Amino acid sequence: MRYDHILVRYGELALKGKNRNDFEKRLRRNIQHALRSHSSCKVKRTYGRMVIELRGEEPGPVMEKIKPIFGISSFSLAMKSPNEFDEIKETALQAFEQTEGRKDTFKVSARRSYKSFPVRSQDLNKEIGAHILRNTEDVRVDVHHPDVEVTVEVREQGTYITCGRTQGAGGLPVGTAGKVALMLSGGIDSPVAGYLAMKRGAEIEAVHFHSPPFTNERARKKVEDLTKVLTRFGGPITLHVVPFTELQQAIHKEIPSNYAMTIMRRMMLRITERLAQARHMKAIVNGESLGQVASQTLESMYTINEVTNTPILRPLVTMDKQEVVDISKGIETYSISILPYEDCCTIFLPDDSVTKPRRDKAAYFEEGFDFEPLIKDAINRVETVKMEEKAAIEEEMDDLL
Repeated sequence: MRYDHILVRYGELALKGKNRNDFEKRLRRNIQHALRSHSSCKVKRTYGRMVIELRGEEPGPVMEKIKPIFGISSFSLAMKSPNEFDEIKETALQAFEQTEGRKDTFKVSARRSYKSFPVRSQDLNKEIGAHILRNTEDVRVDVHHPDVEVTVEVREQGTYITCGRTQGAGGLPVGTAGKVALMLSGGIDSPVAGYLAMKRGAEIEAVHFHSPPFTNERARKKVEDLTKVLTRFGGPITLHVVPFTELQQAIHKEIPSNYAMTIMRRMMLRITERLAQARHMKAIVNGESLGQVASQTLESMYTINEVTNTPILRPLVTMDKQEVVDISKGIETYSISILPYEDCCTIFLPDDSVTKPRRDKAAYFEEGFDFEPLIKDAINRVETVKMEEKAAIEEEMDDLL
């Protein structure tokens, strides 16, 4: 006998009451999508758990695929036994023997979810522990700090035995909190903001502003690669590439330099809001952190926000830069974000950007030029592409470098 299942646990989903069934269905779907290259595996729902039947697949690659999936609190390799007491004891012994690493001490933790099973949990602990002791050498029980915890879950369809657990990504399944528009630049912050929004169950569609020839194709490729990395956490992501050159040139020409950044951000929000409305997205997510740059003071946020009624979510708003960098390294976006290809937020960037812009002044400067035709033209020329799971990123980065 070998480990032939993976037992998946989830935390917050258990608190969702009447919505729990929908959350579990979405989690199962997300797991199935992540394992689509492991076609032999089968994902099943059981009360409070997901079970992945490996069916001959090697467990290591499967576990790597499910590790970044939001909604999973932890998972374990498992052996499945029929609900026969002697078989449960023997399966527990084999699971213990096949556990890698130090195992001088152990304890048994049994849980009888299937109440019709005739042996109580405490008796399971004693009898299984005794069976392991009788059939192994130099092993003792330690109920406080064991090297191995043999967990036994008796369920109606069978008993699952595990001897360890791997921490999952936590959070909520992507897609359970609705759809949002992520304003995705090529920098460090916005991919992290997207990741954190996905962790709370949001399905993201990315919106990127591209200004050729001032921003070249390598800058766009960088954003596409960042999007591919984010697909690891929730499946395919739609990327909307907005042609922003004409609008940006008009802002540079018509708006005083100290207000150019403010007006540019207001234009971006207008376009993102219209895309969000057309695509049934309920909020906008960006990577702003309070006070980090001139456009991220409270006064700037207040003035820029005037042009939209769509909620703006800022997952990084209270974070220090190093905290954001640490997350970006952990999710493998950092090395792409620091590639030296500028996005449209850095070109035409004046040295005198106002840090406390006023709404009345921003509105006054906008009234001096009719930006609406340029906004509509940019939206009409948006290029929409579906980005699949990270693939050949290493080769693509080699090309960029």
